[in-house]
Amino acid sequence: MMKKRNHIIATVLTMTLVLASCGEKEAKMVVDNSVAVPVQVRAVTENTENSFVTVSGKIEAAKSANISTRMMGYVDKIYVQVGDKVKSGQLLLSVNNADVSAKLAQVNAGITEATAAYTNAKKDYERFTSLFKENSASQKELDDITANYNMAQARLESAKQMKNEVNAQLSYANIRAPFNGVVTNKFINAGDMANPGMPLLEVESPGKHQVLAMVPESEILDIKTDTEVNVVLKSLDKSVKGKVIEVSTSAKNTGGQYLVKVMLEASDANILSGMYATVQFPVERKANATAVMIPTEALVEKGQLTGIYTVSESNTALLRWIRLGRIFGDKVEVLSGLSQDEKYIVSSDRKLFNGAKVNIQ
Repeated sequence: MMKKRNHIIATVLTMTLVLASCGEKEAKMVVDNSVAVPVQVRAVTENTENSFVTVSGKIEAAKSANISTRMMGYVDKIYVQVGDKVKSGQLLLSVNNADVSAKLAQVNAGITEATAAYTNAKKDYERFTSLFKENSASQKELDDITANYNMAQARLESAKQMKNEVNAQLSYANIRAPFNGVVTNKFINAGDMANPGMPLLEVESPGKHQVLAMVPESEILDIKTDTEVNVVLKSLDKSVKGKVIEVSTSAKNTGGQYLVKVMLEASDANILSGMYATVQFPVERKANATAVMIPTEALVEKGQLTGIYTVSESNTALLRWIRLGRIFGDKVEVLSGLSQDEKYIVSSDRKLFNGAKVNIQ
């Protein structure tokens, strides 16, 4: 029995030694043969440069309108499509106006009746005026006829004003273009219910565009109207000139940001409403002398997080999450996450990932 137990123990020890030796071999066989990614690095230095105030904005047509109606009803027909050119006064769509049409018929009938009454009252007034001059009618009779004539005239005027009101309601049912332009959006289809104030169509006047930019309160006092600025169109990779035409004096409803409008100069760029742009105001601002400034091209964005790749002691890429401050031209201020004299990766020949081997060029 003892021999059998010793034999089992020996067998277990042998297997343990074999597995341990296999593990050592496997550990020795795992070698990182990945090719190092060539990268360009830069050391963080103190900021000594003056930079321009830069903010982001959105392009829109200088002249645009959201077409709506003041009456409730079903849309009968839409006469235009998105992209169609329209002229001022052109019929764009019609809203069901059966009730208004019936009311117009009643008003027309009332005008006919009031006109007849006014005509008779006018004849009586003229006749009794002549009789009164000939002393053939009393003052009381003339006064009664005059009052009846004035009331008939007032009723006719009231009926005409009511017709003007109905015609105005009809204009709300037949929506027309306010100016020459292009239909850029359609918010409703035939058969849908239109409500008062609800946008139905959007019309823009082509040619001129403007940028709506939000400027923080720390910079707004340096932004003046008629200032010429440079506008960078990110999607087109072009820059165009512009001029500040409006500077808001209140940030009550914009979360501490002040609205600034910049009119773009005519250019050959294919500018479309809704494009994003960067407005560079020629106002020199010097960042804090101890501020950490890095180029925006070095940033890495993942969701709502912003980071930058640094270089570890073992020459691997290390993703560091950072908190950013103000933007100065093509640089951004780092508030936390990166210290002076640290090295960070500006660009790489291939896509980087956390832990990738790098070769500093």
